[in-house]
Amino acid sequence: MNTFNDIKELVLTLNREAKLIAEMFSKRKSIDYKLSDALQLVDYDENRIDFLIQRSVIRENGGILEFDDLFLKFFEDVLDVNEEINLSYIDQNIKHIKENIVYYLNENNQTRKYGYLKLIKKTFRKIGLITYRSVVDLRRNIENTFKNEANYKIKQLKLENLDDKRTTVNSLINQTLSLINEEEVTFFNRAFDEELNRNIIDLKYQLSECSHNLIEIEKQLIDYLNQIKKHGKFLEKLRRLKYLKDHFTIEAETNIRQILSGKNQVVFEKRITEPLKLSIDLLRNDEKAFETIRRIAKKHKDRKRFKSELADSISSDYLEDNVEEEVMIDYGEIRNRFMATSDNLFNFILNYDFLKEVDFNERVTIFCQVISLYETELDIKNDFQTHNEVEYAMVVAK
Repeated sequence: MNTFNDIKELVLTLNREAKLIAEMFSKRKSIDYKLSDALQLVDYDENRIDFLIQRSVIRENGGILEFDDLFLKFFEDVLDVNEEINLSYIDQNIKHIKENIVYYLNENNQTRKYGYLKLIKKTFRKIGLITYRSVVDLRRNIENTFKNEANYKIKQLKLENLDDKRTTVNSLINQTLSLINEEEVTFFNRAFDEELNRNIIDLKYQLSECSHNLIEIEKQLIDYLNQIKKHGKFLEKLRRLKYLKDHFTIEAETNIRQILSGKNQVVFEKRITEPLKLSIDLLRNDEKAFETIRRIAKKHKDRKRFKSELADSISSDYLEDNVEEEVMIDYGEIRNRFMATSDNLFNFILNYDFLKEVDFNERVTIFCQVISLYETELDIKNDFQTHNEVEYAMVVAK
């Protein structure tokens, strides 16, 4: 197995593949991350993925990528999202402290003695951190189990196991406090170290917070287990009733008819509203009714009354029939009349009577359109003339 040469290479690699690592880590529990998806995040460079596999950052199995256990645990521990509760770490650290205290007390060399003291301080810090994370993970696992586990029997067993872990954490906290306050008094009297004293103060504070949280966790566990037991008893009764109903013995072996007949629940019935109509004599003679009418009238008095506006009558001019006439140009008629003459087309259109006023520019346009429509019936000469600064070809009938 190849490993990274130094910390610089490790950091540079993680930084270069940050996009892929972040995506795989966020999807580690929801999907199996495919190699084809990973290639898209590394610009389809398989060498980059092979490098991560060679350095044991990830593993590849049948086209599926997953983190190596070492790096997965590293990421989860650093980000504080590890749901596994490993209480053996605390117990091992307590034993490790006791061993190093013995070495410290029996060592005469100051350099090696300081080395043991340094290990002891480091281990005390680890105990505080691991204990705190264990309590946080314990609470999270309890809530997730109660909310997400569908099988009530398994849910109860998991919560009971988590309760055992809670007891173990509490016992380890007591062992740690006993180690500090009672078992190793000689060591703490000899080791005059300011950093060690700060570590012990911080550790006691962390353990105190953890103890209070464990008390709350215990209450929560008791409540959850009671809810499960209550629901379990209800399900047992329900299954028993269903069994009796399926065998048509429910009325003979139970008092269900008597219980149901004593129920008068009308929650889901339609609510009937009846109008309250007061008599005219009451409204006329009763003083309280009169005061009520006055209060209601006063409330409505300030309201603005909007009078609907009537539209003006429609003018008779809009109702009269108006006829608009428009003279259209008949190109077919122009062509027929032109064919009966010997004049050129431009001069013919220039003098043609369109029954309406047509200016010179429009007549030029008509000239062009006639040529376009009836080009096969016209003889277009290679002779050009000019009129009003407009040059035109001589066009005659064939």
